[in-house]
Amino acid sequence: MRLATFSLRASPGRQRVGVLRGNLLLEVDAPSMKTLLARGSDALRALAEEVEGMPGPGHALTEVDFLPPVPDASKFLCVGKNYRSHLEELKRTDLIKEMPAEPTGFVKLNDALTGHDADVVRPASVTRLDYEPEMVFVIGKPAHEVAPDDALSYVAGITLLNDLTCRDTQKREVASGSRFWTAKNAPGFGPLGPFIVTMDEVPDPYDIWVSCSVNGQQRMRVNTSEQIWRLSRIIAHFSRLVPLAPGDMFSTGAPGGVAVGKDNAEDLFLKPGDVVECAFEAPAMVLRNRIIAP
Repeated sequence: MRLATFSLRASPGRQRVGVLRGNLLLEVDAPSMKTLLARGSDALRALAEEVEGMPGPGHALTEVDFLPPVPDASKFLCVGKNYRSHLEELKRTDLIKEMPAEPTGFVKLNDALTGHDADVVRPASVTRLDYEPEMVFVIGKPAHEVAPDDALSYVAGITLLNDLTCRDTQKREVASGSRFWTAKNAPGFGPLGPFIVTMDEVPDPYDIWVSCSVNGQQRMRVNTSEQIWRLSRIIAHFSRLVPLAPGDMFSTGAPGGVAVGKDNAEDLFLKPGDVVECAFEAPAMVLRNRIIAP
């Protein structure tokens, strides 16, 4: 089942929650995605069984504007340094000195999030904007002091993040020990979605091919099996002291292949007019955005 938060182009301003049936989005009776997820796994299973028989013609995808699937998460935690190939890139560019002994992370602000097919403004001060496609786990029930063996039972589904990063400032922030990272939190620097794919459609979250293309040219293709810290360790680590709630999200890190790690990086950084597509191959999903000037 695929869930989305959207608005209608004919009547913008009102957020709606929908479930995908074929090429149509059917509205779900829930004021927000967090509310829908908080109803629990039984309610989601019942919704999945009802989709084919739900009344109404639904909305064509050309009639909607996708919003971030969870636009108002209480917590969006991004795990860093989680792909071996990306670690090697960061070492070569002095963005990391050594592998951390446990999962590390930073907070992605809701104000940085935007939806599928949205334009992303590259600020005039930014010349080295990089792409980072990342798998995101969406929490489906309250979680606190979770045992590693039970971690996946707290997950409602997965979605896709392009964790856009301003390399102009990231190196300075890393050197200063900053844990906030303005480099990743400018408005629009978090394209997310377009859907939450529920876990019944995800046979193995650690065997998903993730890719990124710019203007139709593939820049990277990496399997999630390369992740160092898996969800069991991530949730156990962060839920020791911080209670998690339905709709909270964990982004699981950038894979290798980003622009900054390549010899011709200056040619590859994103420029106004570039169309960026991040994708899962199976379960298939594409997150597309266009970079524009201020």
